[in-house]
Amino acid sequence: MKWKILSSTYLFNDLWFRVRKDRCETPEGKIVDPYYVYEFPTWVTAFALTEDNRVVMVRQYRHAIDEVCIEIPGGCVDDTDNSLETAIARELLEETGYRFSTYTYLGKTSSNPSTNNNWMHMFLAKGGVKIKEQELDGNEEIDVELYTIPELIGMINRKEIIQSMHTTTIFYALESLGYLKY
Repeated sequence: MKWKILSSTYLFNDLWFRVRKDRCETPEGKIVDPYYVYEFPTWVTAFALTEDNRVVMVRQYRHAIDEVCIEIPGGCVDDTDNSLETAIARELLEETGYRFSTYTYLGKTSSNPSTNNNWMHMFLAKGGVKIKEQELDGNEEIDVELYTIPELIGMINRKEIIQSMHTTTIFYALESLGYLKY
């Protein structure tokens, strides 16, 4: 079922976003031209629990939808990160000031596999302790908020967390922690 890429041209190439136009051939010989692919860096995110079992959340403005959103911490994997776990530990420390004692890999998900080429890797981080102040990028303004798991479940039920990939991570973490029953 995989397509063969006959040619690729970059239409846009900037810091963390590239747009590629492919010319492809299906196994049946059909030519698909153009097919646009959006290239993003690899992402990591975590359902992060403090030592006293509170969920570390972040509130920030998201310009593309002109909304202030409540989310779980995460971000891009940098070239300097030795592993996905290193990347999420760095992101958690930068965005929240918390260091965590354990990380459990929950899997990966794609925001839109029809157009986006990247993955978001999901973690459950436990044993969080605040050890320093945030170290935010120049364009970040992030408020850190702590919630109990029942409070977070209420937010999910009220549809207050709208970032779909973060909601996916939350559900995988709640399942891992035994909160979801099927």
